[in-house]
Amino acid sequence: MKVLVVGGGGREHAICRKLAESPKVDELYCTPGNGGIEEDAICENISAEDIDGICAFAKERSIDMAIIGPEVPLAMGITDRLEEIGIKVFGPNKKCSRLEASKSFTKDFLMKHGIPTAGAKEYTDKEELLEDVGIFGYPMVLKADGLAAGKGVIIAETEEEAKAGIEKLMGEKAFGAAGDKVVVEEFLTGVEASMLCFVDRSAMIPMESAQDYKRIFDLDKGPNTGGMGTYSPSLVFDDRLIEQIKNEILEPTLNGFREDGLDFRGVLFIGLMINENGAKVIEFNNRFGDPEAQSVLPRLKTDLMDVFTAACEDRLSEINLQWSEKRAVCVVMASGGYPGSYKKGEEILGLDEVDEDVTVFHAGTKREGDRIVTSGGRVLGVTALGDTHEEAREKAYRNVEKIRFRGAQYRKDIGVVRKERMIGG
Repeated sequence: MKVLVVGGGGREHAICRKLAESPKVDELYCTPGNGGIEEDAICENISAEDIDGICAFAKERSIDMAIIGPEVPLAMGITDRLEEIGIKVFGPNKKCSRLEASKSFTKDFLMKHGIPTAGAKEYTDKEELLEDVGIFGYPMVLKADGLAAGKGVIIAETEEEAKAGIEKLMGEKAFGAAGDKVVVEEFLTGVEASMLCFVDRSAMIPMESAQDYKRIFDLDKGPNTGGMGTYSPSLVFDDRLIEQIKNEILEPTLNGFREDGLDFRGVLFIGLMINENGAKVIEFNNRFGDPEAQSVLPRLKTDLMDVFTAACEDRLSEINLQWSEKRAVCVVMASGGYPGSYKKGEEILGLDEVDEDVTVFHAGTKREGDRIVTSGGRVLGVTALGDTHEEAREKAYRNVEKIRFRGAQYRKDIGVVRKERMIGG
């Protein structure tokens, strides 16, 4: 098969790396790709949001299937457009993509179908929201309704912070039109974990669990980012919790899709908050998590191309996913200043010094001649596998220290298990 992966981040590198292992894939392309994906796929410099350009390229190269990585082209309707020209697509259509593109759409869906989630209220008027400051107490969770690159959530500890957050979202329009509507949610305490599921009309099949770290600094301090690291499997899951998630979240969600006419084919990312009372949904995303994909996919033993094909043909119920027993830890190396402003073009050194059994997924990189340089906020995801969680974590950090670029920053506590971790949102 001729396969096209759309996107150019760490998630897309993880997908390309796994697809490159498949004997079913004859030609593998990626638009736009990055400096690391070039090792696994033929990269074409077409923006992931240039839907006309991607459709023209796919038609010209007689692509059999496209896998859509990022959320923005999905929300723009790339799946619908590619299907119109006869290309199979792994990724939800525009209607289903509202599950990530609109926080209020998802909250309404969760409440309609009785799926455990935080209490919430939505606002389109800044003054009305200011009058309701502290409606659920503090901390106060403010979410831009639209897409904001994983950064549109503000957790305000005080009334002063809440008012500043409201001004940022609805006054200053820090995330543009995404802040035209703001969803205020009850603050949930517990441990955040992620569950990714392959979905089609026939089934919703959970992948191995993962735990993500959103804040930029150790001990979950500082602003939210797209994710500074992850490990898989999450250490907070047990049989009782998995059964609760299956019965109260997965099955009602799939039934809800059917009832609401949501013809979902792709990956549903379910963000969960877990405490002694069980799990509640904090968000849905329409694609592989980033960086969760970098810790989950390396543990997948089943041919990923078989999974994608089955989903496109509504045969997921026939798939029996097989997973490695090894543990995975991924540490993200980011540019100095991220998630604020940062410099690009810094040369990355030490990539050739990394252990052979450690994978470096490229996110914000590009090739300049013989050099690999930074081109984004999150630059690399260093993923190690081990027989134990501790072994994987030690190996990941040992190799992170071998990689150097000016201004590099990374958290030192990825994979450190703290039962008292309290994460809002």
